Amino acid sequence: MMSGALLLVSLLASIAMAGPREQALQIHNRIAGVPPSEAVLLQMANLINTNDVAGAVEVAMDNEAFYSVTLKNMATPWTNREQTVFAPLNDYTATFIGLVRDEDDFRKILYDDVLYTSNAGGLPAYANNNNNHYEALETAGHSLKNTLIRRTQSSVNGLPANATSGVLTTRAAAKAFFIAGTNRAMFRFTLMNHLCRDLEQVHDTSLVPDRIRQDVSRSPGGDSRVFLNSCIGCHNGMDPMAQAFAYYDYEFDIDADPEGLNGSIHYNTEADIDPDTNSRVEKKYRINSSTFRYGFVTPDDQWQNYWRKGQNAALGWDASLSGAGNGAKTMGMELAHSRAFAHCQVEKVFRNVCLRRPADTADRAELDAITDSFASSNYNLKQVFIETADYCKGP
Repeated sequence: MMSGALLLVSLLASIAMAGPREQALQIHNRIAGVPPSEAVLLQMANLINTNDVAGAVEVAMDNEAFYSVTLKNMATPWTNREQTVFAPLNDYTATFIGLVRDEDDFRKILYDDVLYTSNAGGLPAYANNNNNHYEALETAGHSLKNTLIRRTQSSVNGLPANATSGVLTTRAAAKAFFIAGTNRAMFRFTLMNHLCRDLEQVHDTSLVPDRIRQDVSRSPGGDSRVFLNSCIGCHNGMDPMAQAFAYYDYEFDIDADPEGLNGSIHYNTEADIDPDTNSRVEKKYRINSSTFRYGFVTPDDQWQNYWRKGQNAALGWDASLSGAGNGAKTMGMELAHSRAFAHCQVEKVFRNVCLRRPADTADRAELDAITDSFASSNYNLKQVFIETADYCKGP
């Protein structure tokens, strides 16, 4: 009988000697989340044996589960404040899946006039005030690979085309991040979900605080040092950027529908004047104005990226953009065209495919190389899956 030590050595040796078949199995399990059929396994192994790893990964990505399991589970936590994967399919997630499937420039996820719905039969139509279309799609088990169709968001949700901003103006995002509050949540969660940074990682007390709103105390608890050493470091960069959302809200009947399940995104056009601000700016931008009445009073949706200077210049802003503009669309482009955005997508795919965080110098160098390749492939996220699966396929 083989001893425990010899058995361990034997197992480690078999792993170290993993051949094309074992690599194909690992790639398929990681990409699709389900085991392949024998025919698919043999097809992938043959491709790997001829050094066509990309072809093998593409075979795995052709599996329905890549869309309905891997991509859905990857994106669902981005669509809710709880960051849970246990949430139903929605327009944010479906749009992410569609952009990946169609191999479009993935940066458009934050600024394009795009929305994906399904053409499967028997589904309720897309509605601005509920999620029934997507929940029925998921419950019925229709293919996300084959039934999702691209539409202009403005033709579906009624927003002007120039007010659409990819997933940021989907109903799911509005419900999660425009509901109540001050619309800062939309900016913070976009930063977390698409640049892989929370406010602590971009904290910089050296920037000018001239755009910090009135609702932020300059002496929390009576101590101005708290503001100068803590609060200012987040708000001096966030508030000028979150101003891009000044005309947006999520509206619902709080008495009849306290959870906002049947609410919808709202946008103030030039014809819509908020009675509380006497402008297009939503009243939530003026709440708690007496906290510090000398603070910034939001007049419009003009945003500016103060992080182009100081330590956060390292996020890699696109020099071809001005770093300022009006509305969510141009601000979404500012974020999406940064190096940090591209690197974040690579890091998220790495965690999903390799089932671990980047751990050492070799991993970090590979992430940088894949980020470069992502950019050179016109930001096709499938290319990131291909190269990451190759790196983590096993020896």
